[in-house]
Amino acid sequence: MKTVSANLGAKTVEIRLPANTELISMEKPTPLSKPASRIKASLNNLSCGPSLDRVITEKLRHKPKAKAVIVISDNTRPVPYRGENGILWPIIEELFAHGITAEQILVLVATGTHRPLTEEELRSMLDPRLFTAGITVENHDCDNKENLVYLGQTRRGSEVYINKKYMEADLKILTGLVESHFMAGASGGRKSVCPGLIGKESTYIFHGAPILASPQARDLVLEGNPCHEEALEVAKKAGVDYIVNATLDHEFNLTGVFAGELEAAHQQAVERIKEYVAIPLEREYDIIVTHAGFAGINHYQAAKVGVVSIPALKKGGRLIIVANTTDQDQIGSSTYRATLHLLKLIGPEKYNRLILSPDWTFIPDQWQVQMWARLFAKIPQHNLIYYSPPMSAADYRILPCRDGNLYLPMEKRYRGSLTSIPEVVEAAVAEEVKRIKITEQREATIAYLADGPYGVPVKEN
Repeated sequence: MKTVSANLGAKTVEIRLPANTELISMEKPTPLSKPASRIKASLNNLSCGPSLDRVITEKLRHKPKAKAVIVISDNTRPVPYRGENGILWPIIEELFAHGITAEQILVLVATGTHRPLTEEELRSMLDPRLFTAGITVENHDCDNKENLVYLGQTRRGSEVYINKKYMEADLKILTGLVESHFMAGASGGRKSVCPGLIGKESTYIFHGAPILASPQARDLVLEGNPCHEEALEVAKKAGVDYIVNATLDHEFNLTGVFAGELEAAHQQAVERIKEYVAIPLEREYDIIVTHAGFAGINHYQAAKVGVVSIPALKKGGRLIIVANTTDQDQIGSSTYRATLHLLKLIGPEKYNRLILSPDWTFIPDQWQVQMWARLFAKIPQHNLIYYSPPMSAADYRILPCRDGNLYLPMEKRYRGSLTSIPEVVEAAVAEEVKRIKITEQREATIAYLADGPYGVPVKEN
């Protein structure tokens, strides 16, 4: 047997797999030495435009009492906002050094269409000095029309509504994490604004079925990616003065800090992750085992690992995903639940036909279900085994998959224990190995995607 590790955010689980399992993993990037000093140095980097010092100085020259907004990600991204890797406090220190007070600073959480973060969640993810200093932290609310400003239409016709307090700020700074993204090519950069700070109506084209049906709307692709292009156009409409984006390894160590002008700094970060995220793939496998990583705090986010697994799967193969859904909404929003269940009932072909129909009424979160439909165009729903111990039996009835609990004895089902993950995986793998041995008279090919949603298997030409 071969023992592998599944890093589920705060918890790591050891799993035993057959000896012939192939390990598919990213290159191991070198973490930054002395990260705190490297973060501060990045703010003076001139390769991506003016330094933060110059940007702030210019703003204050025109308006001595300038208001600053710093946009941060929510808890679905492992952005380093505290500790020696923290990218947030050095920005605030720079603002303070220029005489900008805590009362002039707003930290705005780019929740997009996600739920707002609680006070407890904010305090657990942000540098405590932020709260000691008395800086206001506020969640964006895509449904609050009184706190949205209309900026007109994009070339594709998106109605651009942006957070009002963001637009009222004189100095706009974005922060975030750049990692591969299964729709926009890469996260970070422009995504802090779109979808991070937009109104719900602004998602209708940006995350609409036609854009996401494009073959270019995929991991690590920016050029010709309509999802990236739309987000960038919205961000430019709203205005961005400066960004600070980080890249991480699979152990959440800093591998780079990229600061400066919106496009230039983001492009540098994307080039950095391409060095180690893309995994050359020589063949497809009967069985893929993987995990939803830090991102898999709910089923909505776990779609990322479902999509990155597609190139590694044989047509009709079996995919086993384990997760630790710790979010308040373990599946996702009510609209995600509704459209996900619709996919389960009618299947991927009819689902895609339906959402691409001119008679279809756009439903928020349908885009993430469209991503699951990509997977189910490759394998049938019952060939996905999904297991997250905290989920209830009622939750599993909504999901298009085979419930991983069915591989456990009755007394262990729906008990919320991560210690049951190895048992589920081993039983599910053994079942498929046996089926292939009996029906096809051969050994099953098995691979473990060690990095979950973060590594991107890419078929070699």
